[in-house]
Amino acid sequence: MRANVIGRDVIYVSSLGALRSVTAWLASFDLLTLLSPNQPETDWSGFVRGRHVRLAFHDIVEPLPGLVAPDRNTIQAILDFGREGTRQRAMLIHCWAGISRSSAAAFAIACDHNPGYERAIADELRRRAAFVTPNRLVVELADNVLGRGGRMVDAIDRIGRGAEAFEGKPYQLPLLWPIE
Repeated sequence: MRANVIGRDVIYVSSLGALRSVTAWLASFDLLTLLSPNQPETDWSGFVRGRHVRLAFHDIVEPLPGLVAPDRNTIQAILDFGREGTRQRAMLIHCWAGISRSSAAAFAIACDHNPGYERAIADELRRRAAFVTPNRLVVELADNVLGRGGRMVDAIDRIGRGAEAFEGKPYQLPLLWPIE
């Protein structure tokens, strides 16, 4: 993956496995880590070159006993991450596979910055990453927090499930819309 737009105008998305290769060519970035609560603690100092936020929840689409579901506070933390960046650094989001949680967070942040572009953002997400299946619960909660009246959920439902993949390839999603 090469940066094809200015770093502050794009959201970089990666799996945990590809994180080192992505961070190797980003000079400065804020990192949002979305992993399960049972994921062993990691020394992130070799990755982080700016602000680091770690949120722990399972990749589930409805609350289930014994598992930690994302909630309104989780979504607010994701949106705050997207709002509080200095824009002097790139924004990098990763989860375990780079398919569901991180893609939903990138979609939510892009929608937060661009009201009314939910459908276009979802279409571009699918164009750039055929394998993504954004976590529907994260999207639904973000839709509610942002007051989008179901437009975010509808946009993600419209693009459907992504192609089967064990791990996604790193990709970029524009932060500012409209895009050319």
